[in-house]
Amino acid sequence: MKLATVKIGGEVKIAAVVGEKVIDLAAAYKKHYGVDYAPDFLYDMKKLISAGEPALRLVEELTAVGSPVVRDFQWLPPVPNPEKILCVAVNYRAHGVETGMEPPERPYFFPKFPNTLVGHRGVVLKHRVVERLDWEVELVVVIGRAGKYIKPQEALDYVFGYTVGVDITARDWQNPEEKTARLYGKNWIWGKSMDTMAPTGPYIVTKDEVPDPNRLALRLWVNEVLEQEGSTTDLIFKVQELVSWASQGITLKPGDLIFTGTPPGVGWAKGKYLKGGDVIQAEVENVGRLVVYVVEE
Repeated sequence: MKLATVKIGGEVKIAAVVGEKVIDLAAAYKKHYGVDYAPDFLYDMKKLISAGEPALRLVEELTAVGSPVVRDFQWLPPVPNPEKILCVAVNYRAHGVETGMEPPERPYFFPKFPNTLVGHRGVVLKHRVVERLDWEVELVVVIGRAGKYIKPQEALDYVFGYTVGVDITARDWQNPEEKTARLYGKNWIWGKSMDTMAPTGPYIVTKDEVPDPNRLALRLWVNEVLEQEGSTTDLIFKVQELVSWASQGITLKPGDLIFTGTPPGVGWAKGKYLKGGDVIQAEVENVGRLVVYVVEE
């Protein structure tokens, strides 16, 4: 299934995406059962994920009804309000080579915050304090149930599905001057978590439709020029390992997001950066294509 969070007439709802059709599930429930209410999990993705298999069976039933189809709506981030957004640095071998960085001995995580989230066809700001704004296409894991100290061999049991993400990065803020960098490292917060720096979407593809997340092609275009191309076969730490490492001492919750790293082709390696008017298209095989627009602040 493909499940999206959308805004219809000012109301946030869950929708099923079938081909080109976007189905309002709350309205489908009311129509199908002849009632004037719908369960709260048809208005909130985290509640839907938390409700588990019974809710998904209901969604399948409503999707089969196939109506009402909506056309006038706004795409929102599939999970607009995750408790945690965890990202991993240098997790593709080829990306490590292009940036001259050695692969870490274990996953190196950094956070993003919910203020960074942007939905499909949304706006990415080039903030007035940023000069070097970069792109990174990523497969994003959506956690399906709570877990801590998860074993790698059991990790996919905790996954709800996958979406497409772009880790927008302010390189001039991420990489401080030499003395500060030597003493304190990179500036992960302002480099990665200014507003609109984590586009995701358009929807979540449930894990049953992605048999092996470690064998997916990724691509990113800027203004229809292919800038990034790679495959999750090049991941240093596979999806199962990332979920396991992320749960060490941290309880993962339904709706949490894990950005899994980016393949080669980032702007930093080429001396190319985003500007107002640019259009980003990011694609993950069997998951979807996300489109966002860069606007000068």
